[in-house]
Amino acid sequence: MPVIQNILVVCRTEPRHRIMLEEALPEASFTYAGPDSASEEAVAEADAIFGNLPPERLKSAARLKFLQLNSAGTDGYTAPGALPDGVLLANATGGYGPGISEYMLGVLLSLCKKLHCYRDQQHRALWQPLGEVRAVAGMTVLVVGLGDIGREFARRVKAMGAFVIGVRRRGTEKPGYVDELRLTEQLDELIPRADVVALCLPGTAGTRNIMNRGRISEMKQGAILINVGRGTALDAEALCDALDAGKLWGAALDVTDPEPLPAESRLWNTENLILTPHVSGGFTLPETHDRVVQLAAENLAAFARGLPVKSIVDLETGYRKL
Repeated sequence: MPVIQNILVVCRTEPRHRIMLEEALPEASFTYAGPDSASEEAVAEADAIFGNLPPERLKSAARLKFLQLNSAGTDGYTAPGALPDGVLLANATGGYGPGISEYMLGVLLSLCKKLHCYRDQQHRALWQPLGEVRAVAGMTVLVVGLGDIGREFARRVKAMGAFVIGVRRRGTEKPGYVDELRLTEQLDELIPRADVVALCLPGTAGTRNIMNRGRISEMKQGAILINVGRGTALDAEALCDALDAGKLWGAALDVTDPEPLPAESRLWNTENLILTPHVSGGFTLPETHDRVVQLAAENLAAFARGLPVKSIVDLETGYRKL
């Protein structure tokens, strides 16, 4: 059975979160610090770490047995040699679905009803109707990535009357919250059918540039694109071209490549684009913060007692193991 004596917490916590963690594993000693301010001694003595300690600092974690990320993304942690040998890695899949899916629904409705355009007019004191708007009911929504976030978004748009096509890497058992379940290799035949393409993907070699110029060009006239996974999944220049040409109704990006987005990027000034600074997840929603800490508390206790741990990451693919 794994022995967990010292736990280093570099995820931001409130007093209520420290109670949750310490009650889950009262026999352990907890050290709280920031990811950049944790001492070398604390890193070296940690049997387990909760939070995204920079991967380069893990080289000194000689006692580390378990790393619980506070993010769903695993960028940098699955590279060969990033983790000491034998370390179990878990991510925070399951913590972010409700919050990010509500953001996705919010930007989708804003684009459909042109609320972002009316907000721009408000700042210019313009009282001017902008014509036709759209309804989610009756749309075909392609959800690319059916992890926690994609599932939650699929449930919400299906409840609003959309026809939902879910795309995943593997598995053929169709869940009730999608109307069709398809595999990633079928993406080219699905994109032209979609009124909305929603990307809910982690940053891996397999997802890089998955929405390339060719696929963006194959999107339906007047379609909408939403990306909340990683900016590397999308050809931003091709997206700007499609929006400028009137090919797409609109787009919403909460992630870009790189981040922060440089001031000279075309994305800042492209019409019919909602751009936010990677805030759909994170801890801007207190309930999300609570869910992530609760998952960590349960996983730390389970690992210490030799019980199954949730959201273990496959180091070869970067995805959560099914």
